[in-house]
Amino acid sequence: MPETPQHDVDLAPFAIDAHPVTNAQFFAFLMAQPEWQPDQIAPQLHNGDYLKHWDGTRYPAQAANHPVVYVCWYAAVAYAQWVKKRLPTEAEWEYAARAGQAEAAFPWGPAPADPSRANYAASGIQTTTPVGSYPPNPYGISDLAGNVWEYCLDEWQTNYYASSPRANPIAGDSWLIHADATRVTTRRVIRGGSWGGDPINLRLTYRDSHPPTGAGSHVGFRCARSLGNTTGTAA
Repeated sequence: MPETPQHDVDLAPFAIDAHPVTNAQFFAFLMAQPEWQPDQIAPQLHNGDYLKHWDGTRYPAQAANHPVVYVCWYAAVAYAQWVKKRLPTEAEWEYAARAGQAEAAFPWGPAPADPSRANYAASGIQTTTPVGSYPPNPYGISDLAGNVWEYCLDEWQTNYYASSPRANPIAGDSWLIHADATRVTTRRVIRGGSWGGDPINLRLTYRDSHPPTGAGSHVGFRCARSLGNTTGTAA
C-alpha cells in the first residue's frame, strides 16, 4: 500500500508556509514573471485549464485570499523559486502536518473529521475558502487538511516507502541536479485532500498523485525553505 511501511526519517531543518499560496500572491508572481501568465505559458506545461477561472491576469472577485488553483506543478515550482523557496518534500509536508502528535490521524489530532475543522465534501461549500478559515494545527499551520490538495516536490512512487532513504527522502530527485523542472514528466505527490474530498483524504498519511500538467480546481500548493544541515527526526 502507498502508506506502508511506516518508518522514521531524519529531516534537515526547514520552514514551511503557514498557508497555501493565495490568488493575490500568485498575481504578484505573474506580474513579475509574465512568461507564466495564461496567454504566455508554454502549452506543453499545462493541460489547457491553467488559470481558466481568471480573466486574463485578474483573479475572481473576492478571492484574493483563497488558495490559487488551476495551476500546474511547473508553475508552482517556478513561483517557489521566485520567492526564493521551493515546494516541500512529501516527508517535510507530513512532518509539518503531524506537528509532533505521534498518534494523530489528522492535523488537529485524533478526533474525527467534521466541517468545523476543514473544508471538504461534508462542509457543503463546494469550492475553496479563504486560507486560515479553520483552526491551525499545533504548529500554527493552516489548511493542511481540505481546501486544496497541495503539490509536493516528490515524484509519485506507489511503493517508495519500502526503499526510501532515512535521511531527507525525496522521490525522483534527479531533475534537481540540473534544476530544470520543465524536464519532469512523471506524476507528482499531492497531500492534504480538498474541498470536494472525503474524510479519508484528510488523514496525515494519505498519499495521492497528480500529473505535473494537471491544472485543476482542487489542487494548489504552499512553499518551504531549507534552514540548515542539522537533522531532526520525524515519524
